Amino acid sequence: MEVNGMRVDKKKVKFMKLKARYSLYILLLSSFSIVFSTNAFADKAVFAGGCFWCMEKDFEALEGVSEAISGFTGGTAPNPTYKGDHTGHYEAVEVIYDPNVVTYQELLNHFWVNIDPFDSRGQFCDKGSSYLSAIFVANEEEKSLAEKSKQVVIDQFPGQTVATPILPASQFYPIKGKEIHHQDFYKKSPKRYKAYRWGCGRDKRLISIWGDKATVKKD
Repeated sequence: MEVNGMRVDKKKVKFMKLKARYSLYILLLSSFSIVFSTNAFADKAVFAGGCFWCMEKDFEALEGVSEAISGFTGGTAPNPTYKGDHTGHYEAVEVIYDPNVVTYQELLNHFWVNIDPFDSRGQFCDKGSSYLSAIFVANEEEKSLAEKSKQVVIDQFPGQTVATPILPASQFYPIKGKEIHHQDFYKKSPKRYKAYRWGCGRDKRLISIWGDKATVKKD
């Protein structure tokens, strides 16, 4: 066979075509494997700990957590928004994590030392029902682990009342639309975020409660 006046081996052309198809197949298979491995072991957990800006950052600092999504849950208002109706809802985060890297128990441990469990009016400088802390459990296993973790806190502080409830999980409404700027706020507006967190006295209070167990940095 001749192409542009040059003699070409048909068997070699056929081999090259097959090799190209095989390479494309391997590339597609690898891409699928990456997507599958990223999501196959992903699990979700929902926590409320006051301002979702702060909870988002605290959980995303934990190895094994791929994302913490800011939103609302626990209330009755449909499609709650930050500036609109979010009756009965908590500001919360949906934590996406790999249970092969970080367990639900470890998420619970991390949660407790990043909230004020004794505040029955909100969290830190933010007061009101939407800023209350809570653990939302999706099944009996999560409920059992959450209850045991709460008892550990109760036993650690016998003179205090732990105000954080353990509640059944309900629909989670992620922040979206015109309010999407709340998602990853600590990354998008780091100066404003740090000013808010410092002004709210969050880290100072966490250190006063948890001491060396606090995950925040001491000044």
